[in-house]
Amino acid sequence: VLARTASLRPATPASRATSTRRAAAVDPFAENRAPIVLYDGVCRMCNFWVDWVLDNDPTAKLRFAALQSPAGRRLLERSGRRPDDISSIVLVTPEQAFIKSEAVLEIGKQLSITTPLATIAQGVVPRAIADAAYDTIANNRYNIAGKRSYRDSDARLAERFLSED
Repeated sequence: VLARTASLRPATPASRATSTRRAAAVDPFAENRAPIVLYDGVCRMCNFWVDWVLDNDPTAKLRFAALQSPAGRRLLERSGRRPDDISSIVLVTPEQAFIKSEAVLEIGKQLSITTPLATIAQGVVPRAIADAAYDTIANNRYNIAGKRSYRDSDARLAERFLSED
């Protein structure tokens, strides 16, 4: 009876987020097929970039998980990467994973943000060169912007982040 009563209560954003995170622990695409951005959870630059994506994604086309989180580690393995590899941003879709410059460009496509420079660069600059530029920044990200603790929780955005536990 208690369980039945509890299930009749209207779902709150926090309860929906908890349910979403539990389902995501089993299959992150079971209830929501939105791509997942894996980012360095302690990198100040990466967190700034996540904030920028959130600001430019009002329809919630993308979700997020820190690379260091259990959810991030599982998704890294699912993508054929080592679970402790925090060297690159990764965009995971139900079908495939994108890394480095390719992930950044794909995120831009998901957000319908394409700049002439990105369009030209994608067609002209070989991926190896674009990835080398990405690696230069990624390898120095802590020196450039520093570190910070994991993101503070924000109930309004809880559904956008996979479980950290």
